[in-house]
Amino acid sequence: MDNPRYEWFFKYKLYHLPFWMLYHYLWWALGIGSIWEAANSIFFSVYSFKYIFYVLFQALGVYFNLYYLIPKFLEKGRYGAYVSLLILTCVSTAAFIISGYYASAWWSDQTFEELYKVSSDQYFYLFKTNALPSTVASMTLAMSIKLTKNWVQAQRKQQALERKQQVLEKEKLETELKFLKSQFNPHFLFNSINSIFVLIHKNPDEASESLAKFSDLLRYQLYECNEQHIPLDRELAYLENFIELAKLRQDHHVTVSVNLEPIRSGNLTIAPFLLMPFIENAFKHVSQHPDDSNWISINIALKEYQLQVDIANSTAELGESLDVMSHYGGIGLKNVRRRLDLLYPEKYDLSVQTNDQQFKVHLTLELQPQAYATQPDLLLKENSI
Repeated sequence: MDNPRYEWFFKYKLYHLPFWMLYHYLWWALGIGSIWEAANSIFFSVYSFKYIFYVLFQALGVYFNLYYLIPKFLEKGRYGAYVSLLILTCVSTAAFIISGYYASAWWSDQTFEELYKVSSDQYFYLFKTNALPSTVASMTLAMSIKLTKNWVQAQRKQQALERKQQVLEKEKLETELKFLKSQFNPHFLFNSINSIFVLIHKNPDEASESLAKFSDLLRYQLYECNEQHIPLDRELAYLENFIELAKLRQDHHVTVSVNLEPIRSGNLTIAPFLLMPFIENAFKHVSQHPDDSNWISINIALKEYQLQVDIANSTAELGESLDVMSHYGGIGLKNVRRRLDLLYPEKYDLSVQTNDQQFKVHLTLELQPQAYATQPDLLLKENSI
């Protein structure tokens, strides 16, 4: 409560007293078999002293155990000392409770024998059959409640910690995805502008056509692909435009073979720019033999929900192949693999092969419908560029 006048009431847990009063009342009612007779004995007879002694001393014994013995001995692994002191606490509490029997007799101006219909030498009988079992039961009940409460609190803390870790992990993944994407976009812009610059000097008409295609690609990049996943057909149309733009930059002695099987993607989605590094790499590292075959092969097919991508290019010699492999072993492949790991965990297979004649990339990617891909627990929404 906010009223400081009642802080002591909650600080010392005095609000627990009603619980203990009810507990002992029920214990008494079970003992004599009547709730009405128990209430009459407690509130309207000399047995009130005995009842008060049960309530007060068992409460003191219980809290002494919960707030002193358990933290100081049990939680610190001093089990022997804890068990010994707990037994001593139970015995002492029961002994103090028996004194309430004598207080009731004194208040009623009767002898112990007259009030309880037993001889005074049966003190230990009442101790063993009434006070001690009741005390042990109270200790057991209180410890059970305390341990249950601690377990619930520990579970809540664990759940809160797990939720916090999930939020931190999600934020980490979002940051990493943004970083990976930001690494790629400037690279794409630079290559496209460089292609147009080369064509301006070689063929102004083709440069104009390239500029138009570049405008479409830039619009796509800036305005149409800011979501975590986009429709597959939009991404494939973008790749076709990019390939046409890249082909204009190549010399005529480079043969580019593109096979995009008619794909009915339906509502399938894919992460934007995921395939672009492979295609860029093929055009960047294709061999340039003046008197030999130079080629690029791009094959993309969809079988049900599985996208299969095969991209290969001719290479000059083993040394150049190793240079390309080194590039893919650097930022390029690491970025692609990392994006695949983050967006398609255990749903892709990527292999890179090289020899003295060709460099080949094979990717098998399991796509999902748009309804699945937009689930907040499975995807991380990226901000606009």
